[in-house]
Amino acid sequence: DPHGKFSIDPQFGIIRTKKQLDHEAQSVVVLIVQSQLGNSPIYTSTQVNISVTDINDNPPVFPTKSDKVTISHTQPPGTAVYIAHAEDKDSRLNGAIKYSIASKQSDAFSIDPSLGVVNLTRTVFAEKQQEYTLHIAAEDCGSPPLTSLLMLTAINLTDRRLDSLAVKIVILDINDNSPSFMSSPLSYVMEDVEVGFLVHHVIAKDPDEGRNGQVTYHILSGNENKAFVLDKITGLLTTAQFLDREVQERYSLTVIALDDGSPALSATQVLTIIVLDVNDETPVFLKHVYETAVHENQDPGEFVVRVEAVDRDAGLNSFLQYEILPGAGYEKFKMNSDSGELVTAASLDREAQEVFSIKGSSCHDLGSPSRSSTAQLCVTVLDENDHSPLFAETQYQISVTEDLEEGSAILDLSASDKDAGLNGEVMYSVIDDTYGAFAIDSFTGSIITTKALDRETKSQYTFRTVASDCSTYFPRSTTVVTVLIQDVNDNAPKFEQSYYKASVWEGQSPKTDIIQVFATDLDSGLNGEIEYSVLSGNENATFLIDSARGILATNTDLDYENTSSYRFLVLLASDHGMPSLNSTATVLITVLDVNDNPPVFSSPEYHVHVKESIPIGSRITEVSAKDCDAGTNAEITYAIISGNDRGHFCLDGKTGSVNLTKILDYEDTMKFTLVIQAT
Repeated sequence: DPHGKFSIDPQFGIIRTKKQLDHEAQSVVVLIVQSQLGNSPIYTSTQVNISVTDINDNPPVFPTKSDKVTISHTQPPGTAVYIAHAEDKDSRLNGAIKYSIASKQSDAFSIDPSLGVVNLTRTVFAEKQQEYTLHIAAEDCGSPPLTSLLMLTAINLTDRRLDSLAVKIVILDINDNSPSFMSSPLSYVMEDVEVGFLVHHVIAKDPDEGRNGQVTYHILSGNENKAFVLDKITGLLTTAQFLDREVQERYSLTVIALDDGSPALSATQVLTIIVLDVNDETPVFLKHVYETAVHENQDPGEFVVRVEAVDRDAGLNSFLQYEILPGAGYEKFKMNSDSGELVTAASLDREAQEVFSIKGSSCHDLGSPSRSSTAQLCVTVLDENDHSPLFAETQYQISVTEDLEEGSAILDLSASDKDAGLNGEVMYSVIDDTYGAFAIDSFTGSIITTKALDRETKSQYTFRTVASDCSTYFPRSTTVVTVLIQDVNDNAPKFEQSYYKASVWEGQSPKTDIIQVFATDLDSGLNGEIEYSVLSGNENATFLIDSARGILATNTDLDYENTSSYRFLVLLASDHGMPSLNSTATVLITVLDVNDNPPVFSSPEYHVHVKESIPIGSRITEVSAKDCDAGTNAEITYAIISGNDRGHFCLDGKTGSVNLTKILDYEDTMKFTLVIQAT
């Protein structure tokens, strides 16, 4: 408390004011209060905050008692013309200010009670009243101090404080009327007018008098290319250069009408000038040549192309009609004269004609005189797969030798397809080749062997080949291929047996057939024709062989006793191929014995000496004979045919052994002569 505004009772601690407090100078006082118990040296302290409550002891104050403002009588209602401002040092309601107009000479003004803004409520005219005085009051919203709750029942408005301000508002008389256009904002001019042609008369009026009502004319914008000239005094608008509607068909000129007041007032008008067309432009096609394509076999009326031309003119001068000029193939098409759409007039066949070059597609406008131009049409007919591949022949026959190597080309097939592109690309394949001996190159049509051929196994192959194109629907055609396998001398003759046995009676006359040998050759023709001959073992030409039939026969008389068998090779003297092939077989000829030789004793006489004393059964001698024949013809039987009347001897018929059967008696018989027969 540096200013000593407060005191405190030292015994009871009651704080009292000693001086007048001022809320506006200090609204809060902070006191530090100390306390001591007896003579204790210990002090305690506390902080006491005292708020100084405001009372309405200050009035609102304007910075001046009078003021002056000048406004134009053209200001619209709602315009703020003055702001009144007063200040009140009090706070809260005591410092809140309300503004009002204390004395109203006119209802032309109002004031915002909170902000003090003075607004026009209606238009004021200097001709009626040139000056207004407003008395503006500033009043606070204060109330007396609250000493008792019972005193809150009412607030005496006389306790509020106020201040006033006199404001003089002067209305100026100024150039308050702008020129007003009377002429039309739209005008028309032909594009072929001469320079200096009068296009439009611009007229504006200003109700002001004198200089304020004098109007001049100017072009503000829209005349960048300086196509027009505007007389600023008369308002006459003329052409300054030649016009071209196709370059610019509309001009939007911003024209200002300006009075001579101060400040000058003005009005603007957008004057639209439409340039009217003259048929001075020739139609131009968007393309010099139209290239398009259409599928063949379509029904008439198929869309082909839409030609389009532009004519920079307008109206009938730009309305175009299209047509096809007569020429080769034009009858296949027709054109919509209005839209320029070209459609087919008949079904097209690419194979008959693939490209139509129509020399003239014409268009002309409807101006007077009419103008026209032409364009070229090139229509390509797109292929449809409407043709099957066709072989040059319905059937093919070829002969090949059987010794071709695997993979050898034997025949080149060719099929043609009138279609184009993939539709005309021919692919080849083989069907019905159950032996799998051949294949075909799918692109070239070349038939090749897929394995070794053997005429002796199969001498002829018949199969079908297919030619198909690469389209979705795979139309195809077939042809029959017959391959005849020509023989190659690759098989040697082969005997039915490698070893033959045969027999022949001796003594047969020459040319007697003995045996027929057989050999086969799987080859054909000369390669399979067999010729027989004797290779060896027939040095004396005892036998001969039929070279064609293989019959072996005697060539001389055979004598078993001379040669009983013959063993020799028979040469299958080759087939007649080139080179000749051959094979051999062995033949054994046995000569059968004929009983043409008698037995012959080894000695014509046998002389035997025996003692008379030999016992019965003793072997006396043994005779022996030989027979050149064989077999049973050479089996000899012996017999005593004479000299054994008394039976002293017996003869073994098989062995020829002579044995004693009776006692000999020299004195009785000293000699026996036996005749023995060999049969």
